[in-house]
Amino acid sequence: MIPLPDQTPPPQDLVNRLRDTGLIGAGAQFRTLYGGRTNQVWKVLGGDGDKVLKLYRANRCNPLFRNDPELEARCLRALEQTGFVPRLRTTGTHGQGHWVFYDHAPGSPWSTGPEAVGVLLRDLHDLKIPVQAPAGCNGSTDLEAHTLNILSGCESAMKARLNRMRPTTSVPPSHQTCLIHGDPVAGNILVDGSALTLIDWQCPAQGDPCEDLAMFLSPAMQQVYRGVPLTPDEENAFLAAYNHPATTSRYLALRPWYAWRMAAYCLWRIERGAEDYAKGLELELESQ
Repeated sequence: MIPLPDQTPPPQDLVNRLRDTGLIGAGAQFRTLYGGRTNQVWKVLGGDGDKVLKLYRANRCNPLFRNDPELEARCLRALEQTGFVPRLRTTGTHGQGHWVFYDHAPGSPWSTGPEAVGVLLRDLHDLKIPVQAPAGCNGSTDLEAHTLNILSGCESAMKARLNRMRPTTSVPPSHQTCLIHGDPVAGNILVDGSALTLIDWQCPAQGDPCEDLAMFLSPAMQQVYRGVPLTPDEENAFLAAYNHPATTSRYLALRPWYAWRMAAYCLWRIERGAEDYAKGLELELESQ
């Protein structure tokens, strides 16, 4: 996450609560972070190391990315010993919504070196730690239903074109499900030397690991968060480092469905004023 020019502070009563409970000092400073495009996030400077305060916007409804503070807290607690998630300090509720408070992870958003991300996601998917999470999309039938749901919220002429581009292949559900992050885009992967940290765990699932592969490899998501899609060589390097041939083959079979769904999501965002998704839509259409 990178600082934004807007330095709107967190609600004063929430700041007072953090101070009263000793979580922050009297001189703590708050800097707005690029924490997504969904919630309000601040870097908290001072005390025994920098922290992050995330205040969830309860009124945001997104058809692709769930925004669940309880899920984020559950995942951070369960994965604390892995070394690739921030340490959760506490969580609570506020008049404006739920909030979480965790250690600030050092580093910058991922931009180069897809091999390291392949290893990171493989290590996550290999975990046997039980985390109660909703079921994710699994197979082409689920992806078809999910995409049609996204398109149901669209109104422009592009909606009809996307409906005509529906893939025709059929890929059955996988029996090999696991905990998936759900949103491993470049902005949610912090790099500090050789260490990578996965942040923003508000939309995990118990699902098909191909979901995470598709989200990281998505041309639209790479364009939105990094400014450029991955090259074919970078995609191949990522999949080789992930080193799970069966999952890779399954992802390639499902790739047209993931591209179709992401194109629908880009259209949904564009219709709501997110102009930076226009190039992403073009890229997803070109990948079909």
